[in-house]
Amino acid sequence: MEYAPGRLADTYGETSSRRVLLWHGAQTNARATVRLLAEMLACRGANVIVPDWNSHSSDGGRADLLNSIDFARGPTAHPDGLVLVGWSLGGAAAAGLSLHPQRFGVALVHTVCIAGAFMAREPITGGQPLAQVPNDGAGVSFTLLHGVKDDVVPVTISQSFASRLREVGWPVEVIEVDADHGAIAGATYDPISDRYASAQDTETRAVASDVAARIASVLAC
Repeated sequence: MEYAPGRLADTYGETSSRRVLLWHGAQTNARATVRLLAEMLACRGANVIVPDWNSHSSDGGRADLLNSIDFARGPTAHPDGLVLVGWSLGGAAAAGLSLHPQRFGVALVHTVCIAGAFMAREPITGGQPLAQVPNDGAGVSFTLLHGVKDDVVPVTISQSFASRLREVGWPVEVIEVDADHGAIAGATYDPISDRYASAQDTETRAVASDVAARIASVLAC
């Protein structure tokens, strides 16, 4: 469905379930890339919204992401807040929003960053999450999931971001997974097209199932 004029999102699961907003990575309009993970989350009781967004637009995708937040905050059985999940640059954007939710008037239950590119400039604030953790107290809880085989965003990036959060008392959990940059989000990389796509192989499905189960455990809290 349209979440904003000309911008599409896929939805999974029952609207009576806890709502999860899932942001894909820097690849433009790639909502289908995380289809496997979204389906597995829906099977575990989540109402998942996956919007397209364009990291190559003049604002880096900021308007798309904020519009998707407004859409996800629409009629829901759980009006007390969203669970925000982001992969790669989408994970960095999720962190940027979660570090400054009051600036955007957003209530978040929990933020999950999958292979978060915290060293990059994310589109929500234009800053690098690693360098913009506020010193004035903790906020929404973070779960950082990262593959130990990730050769795109090294696992040390999540470790460093977690260390910075802990310095100021921010609740954060780091979970290292035996996966690469794509598999941890249920995706596979095609070097010929230079694009990620939703995976269906047994090994990646097992990884995505594990990740979905860990995210689902947050929904029950």
